[in-house]
Amino acid sequence: MVTTEQIKTLRDQTGVSIILCRKALEEANGDIEKAKVVLQRKGADAAEKKASRTLGAGTVSAYIHHGGTVGALVELSSETDFVSGNEAFKALAHDIAMHIAASRPEFVRREDVSEETLARAKEVLRKEVEGKPKEMQEKILEGKLNSYFAERILLEQPFIKNPDQTIRSLIENATQKFGEKIEVTRFARLAAGNRT
Repeated sequence: MVTTEQIKTLRDQTGVSIILCRKALEEANGDIEKAKVVLQRKGADAAEKKASRTLGAGTVSAYIHHGGTVGALVELSSETDFVSGNEAFKALAHDIAMHIAASRPEFVRREDVSEETLARAKEVLRKEVEGKPKEMQEKILEGKLNSYFAERILLEQPFIKNPDQTIRSLIENATQKFGEKIEVTRFARLAAGNRT
């Protein structure tokens, strides 16, 4: 039996609707940590179903790190201005801007990596697999490429406020919470002087 207190706790921790929290807790037999996993899985499913929807609204958020030496801008898009005007949506955009300032991503998603950039990375990393057994070289190279780009792709980076969650899962959870397609459309990061 799921209690009201468990539902409230899960809702406070995730921001997801009461009904979805109750269903997740029922599926997880009252275990809050397992219910979070259920919600993440359902968030990914919800995001996939909404992937073809049109983005017609959004917000731009800025984060300037104390001292004013590093800053980031992010455009977080949604389907309607009803969602993009929501304070929780704006807070999400601000958190992502803060993450960008701290984590220095180069691309939003893997599809944004050009063939030229991929070829250069392969050329450099191929030297690291020389001397390994020939039959293993391609597999090792693929693993090194995935690791290299996971550090540079925003959606694949662990969220600085909760490293157990990637930016992709953060957005998937928001899609579930708001009931609309949400997407990071673009971002920019600036650093003063020789800071990277």
